[in-house]
Amino acid sequence: MDFKTSNEETKTGIYLLQDGSEEPFNIRLHLAKDILTIQEQDVICVSGEPFYSSERTVTIRRQTIGGFGLSIKGGAEHKIPVVISKISKEQKAELSGLLFIGDGILQINGINVRSYRHEEVVQVLRNAGEEVTLTVSFLKRTPAFLKLPLCEDCSCVPSDQSSGTSSPLCDSGLHLNYHPNNTDTLSCSSWPMSPGLRWEKRWVDLRLIPLLHARLSQYVPGTDICRQNAFQVIAVDGVCSGVIQCPSVDECTDWLQAIASNTSALTKHNVKKINRNFPVNQQIIFMGWVDEKEQDSVQDRMYTSKFLALRGSSLFKFSAPPVTTWDWTRAEKSFTVYEIMFKILKGNELVDKRKHCFSVQTDSGEDIFFSVGLECELLLWEKAFQMATFFEVERIQCKTYACIVDSHLMGLTIDFSMGFVCFDAATKAVLWRYKFSQLKGSSDDGKSKIKFLFQNPDTKLIEAKVSVLFWFLLLAS
Repeated sequence: MDFKTSNEETKTGIYLLQDGSEEPFNIRLHLAKDILTIQEQDVICVSGEPFYSSERTVTIRRQTIGGFGLSIKGGAEHKIPVVISKISKEQKAELSGLLFIGDGILQINGINVRSYRHEEVVQVLRNAGEEVTLTVSFLKRTPAFLKLPLCEDCSCVPSDQSSGTSSPLCDSGLHLNYHPNNTDTLSCSSWPMSPGLRWEKRWVDLRLIPLLHARLSQYVPGTDICRQNAFQVIAVDGVCSGVIQCPSVDECTDWLQAIASNTSALTKHNVKKINRNFPVNQQIIFMGWVDEKEQDSVQDRMYTSKFLALRGSSLFKFSAPPVTTWDWTRAEKSFTVYEIMFKILKGNELVDKRKHCFSVQTDSGEDIFFSVGLECELLLWEKAFQMATFFEVERIQCKTYACIVDSHLMGLTIDFSMGFVCFDAATKAVLWRYKFSQLKGSSDDGKSKIKFLFQNPDTKLIEAKVSVLFWFLLLAS
């Protein structure tokens, strides 16, 4: 069945990708409803059946005006070969399908120039004669600092580079050593063994990230350091997009929200399918990735990714999304919904530089801190906990807890239909009783003390009742 939602986002754009220790390079990012595609540029043969080739050989001759019609950047000083950075308009038609912006020059007339510095390559080309045979290979990951255009539609107006030095970060026009009496037009040919082959620069798939149960984060893994205008997406199988760098805060936010929206839609659809196998009182309400704050954290490992799921009466914590029924029995930890307390952290309650955080206080009084990437995700978790708590209270109807009132051991019963009853644990004598309609307010200290404000039906006065609850001493209701 095709799953569609009005919230599905489709986006495409050109950005920088930081992949490991490599220099950032240009990629095209495409977002569909269920997958994020990362593409890099490559050159493929389009004569007949398309195929890839690591190297191509092209023979060109100088023109009287414009020389070779090429400009170059880079060199061994940047740990890359010299790269073709511009192709002039005059030569573009002749060179179409043979040479491309982004081609690295590997050999010049059989001379291996892979390890040559920029100025050394310029000197070789000056002395190369009227006909030059270039062996080139398209550099898919040309460093972004070279600022090469992403298309061939750029003009090059060569300037005289016959004297002086050239910069590896600036274009060097290859019209060197031309002779005024030479009126031959530029000729290009493919390598002798493969006549007639034509090539095209295309965007090809580098990485595919399925969005179902994918993780999205701006933070350096394990830390509270937020990358500026950058994020990464990690698939459920661990495949990482690499760090995607956007040019502005707004554009980065748009991508984060779009990816989160599509991931959320896929999760909802998946939950519906899974719930067909569970009884009504064991339905999944919500699930997704969070980062858990480590209790004994060190500087480079403050957070660990966890997968939380609210299902039936329990909150489950996993190291990976549950796939089979058996997986649900192997949770790292589980908590009963009505014995924990969810709280969104704000201002001084935040424990570090992470902004979108919530805590879960367990029945033993332990606070567990979690972080999510976006405010919208935080609100989804808040709504999910509210729903889970309501459904569970509605199901059990009545629960009794041990508590201390005025230094005496008491029982506090909360009945979904009848209201609140406080009684002596030993004698069962009722100390006070109020209906839900009489509850005018309540507060707690975030740990075990809770204060109720009830309105007396006769005097209409507000009466305060304070109890210290022992969540782990559950009495028979």
